Amino acid sequence: MRDLGFTEPTPVQAAAIPPALLGRDILASAQTGSGKSAAFGLPLLQALAGQPRGKTRALILAPTRELALQITAHLSALAKYSGVRVGAVYGGAGFGAQIKLFSSGTDIIVATPGRLLDHLVRKTAKLGDVSILVLDEADRMLDMGFLPPVRRIITYLPAQRQTLFFSATIPTAIAKLTQELLRDPVRVSLSPTGSKTTPVASVTQTVYSIHRDSKTNLLLELLKDNTIYSAIAFTRTKARANRLAAALAKNDIPSERIHGDRSQSQRVAALDGFKRGKFRVLVATDIAARGIDVVDLGHVINYDVPAVPEDYVHRIGRTARANKSGDAITFVSADEEGLFSQIERSLGGRLNRAKTPVVAQSAPSPAPGRPELRLGGRNTRRRPERRALSLGVE
Repeated sequence: MRDLGFTEPTPVQAAAIPPALLGRDILASAQTGSGKSAAFGLPLLQALAGQPRGKTRALILAPTRELALQITAHLSALAKYSGVRVGAVYGGAGFGAQIKLFSSGTDIIVATPGRLLDHLVRKTAKLGDVSILVLDEADRMLDMGFLPPVRRIITYLPAQRQTLFFSATIPTAIAKLTQELLRDPVRVSLSPTGSKTTPVASVTQTVYSIHRDSKTNLLLELLKDNTIYSAIAFTRTKARANRLAAALAKNDIPSERIHGDRSQSQRVAALDGFKRGKFRVLVATDIAARGIDVVDLGHVINYDVPAVPEDYVHRIGRTARANKSGDAITFVSADEEGLFSQIERSLGGRLNRAKTPVVAQSAPSPAPGRPELRLGGRNTRRRPERRALSLGVE
């Protein structure tokens, strides 16, 4: 932690770490970007540091391969001097190296449910010595249909264990699962609206009403302002992601894509290149809404309005992480007004439309409203900031 420059815990870390160190089960709900990985990772590493190596003693379940890789990287950095080994198990990669993780007794396995269940069915996974189970982004696992596989995986684990349960929201199905898994848990709730999830206050939200066919022109116009130095642009479908990436490339905007039709190596290379500054824009579908951690990400652009309010919050949660500020820009076409109204109701009020640049409007669009709502302060010039001193980020 000292090497990484982390000195102050985030609220979820301050609330969850002490009882977790005492061996208590934890039920935590907190906004995305609040530092949940360290909130469960540090107590887990502390518990395993003094135990003999050679057995898998902790299992972390995550809904996507990107999140699994992110957690693995964070915990590996924190575990540098502990001797604790961390490995990732996920789909889209070969079985051979993953089988070696189990056979060699890797201390902590971070896995997606589908691939882990494949290993269990093949009898290549060894989970009999697991004493700590972590479920991260449990609500997302429910959304992706992973609840039945999660229940099956749990039957392979010892009944006596510590369980740390983290979720941005606690819908009814998740609440029922927590009752099955947790024993007298300590409740940690950092979501201000209870079962709903809301953006962090330091995100400035800007909304443009725009004709569907003019979205690309609007994005190109906004990118002329070099204050947008790095951005993730979210589209609704893989085909639209491909078309947008092609349009950006045609206009000499360094960009790459990340979606379900891209191979794992392509997705890793795209994310790595974006983090290193090789690409100015990362075009993504909602597969990347959770599990992407980019230091100093200035902007998230909702090129298409997401289908559910929770995805909107998790998309824009890629910026303004670890107490930093960030900007979220949403393009709303006439056919998306209904979806965006649902998002506004979830947020508790209408977000006013900004004045749309005339150059971007190749077809009529709704009249602009008052200036955009600003939640928290916004810097007039977005420059990379120094790394926040916190105990990691999600």
